[in-house]
Amino acid sequence: MLVYPSGIDLSTSSLRFLARQLSTRHREQGTRWRRLSAGRQALLVLAHLRCGDTYARLAAGFEVGIATVYRYVAEAVEVLAALAPDLRTAACTASTKAFVILDGTLLPIDRIAADRPFYSGKHKKHGMNVQIITDPAGRLVWASPALPGAVHDIKAARTHGIIDALEEVGVECWADKGYRGAGGTIRLPHWDRWETLSAGQQAVNRSHARIRALVEQAMPTLKTWRLLRKLRCSTTRITSLVQAVLTLHLTCSN
Repeated sequence: MLVYPSGIDLSTSSLRFLARQLSTRHREQGTRWRRLSAGRQALLVLAHLRCGDTYARLAAGFEVGIATVYRYVAEAVEVLAALAPDLRTAACTASTKAFVILDGTLLPIDRIAADRPFYSGKHKKHGMNVQIITDPAGRLVWASPALPGAVHDIKAARTHGIIDALEEVGVECWADKGYRGAGGTIRLPHWDRWETLSAGQQAVNRSHARIRALVEQAMPTLKTWRLLRKLRCSTTRITSLVQAVLTLHLTCSN
């Protein structure tokens, strides 16, 4: 087995934050001995989430068993996911903004053609639908639990209660035509063929598109965590992974 040094494009604040959370968890459980310290476990988990390193590669690099890697990752993801803001908290944060932007993204998964509920006709691939809320600068505010890729954005927004939550705090939200009929405080572009729109409607749609373009900054930010670029785990674990990444991003980017 050949071993080589590598790097993770994260600041040490991410490592310190996760190590503190794991140390607290270990004290609460009364753990006396582990193969890796909290700091080394945190480094292992960050390598998995940020770089997408496999369990086998991590096991070789940290000189532990694959089963140990699985337990360490699962524990850390559980700790981080529990700290992720819920929709109510995100709505309160959104209420302090001039407006927010809502959009959906597809996280690709490793599935076969028979898994129809996970196939997105829009993206022509299997994946999980995650709804994203950003602030006016395109910074990530909240990411929803994952739903099968065949679920449309408007249905996903209603399932999570996003529309009602934003209406309750009275914050306007810009969204694309995929949310047609949402109501509430959701602001959509005019719906028709471009050439049939009036000059005023075309101007409104151009302005709307410029505002909505800011949400595209949040999508690459989320997917800088390379594990989310191609998920090969059970679909039941994807929500926890997304929430764990959201916690790390919000905590360590502020």
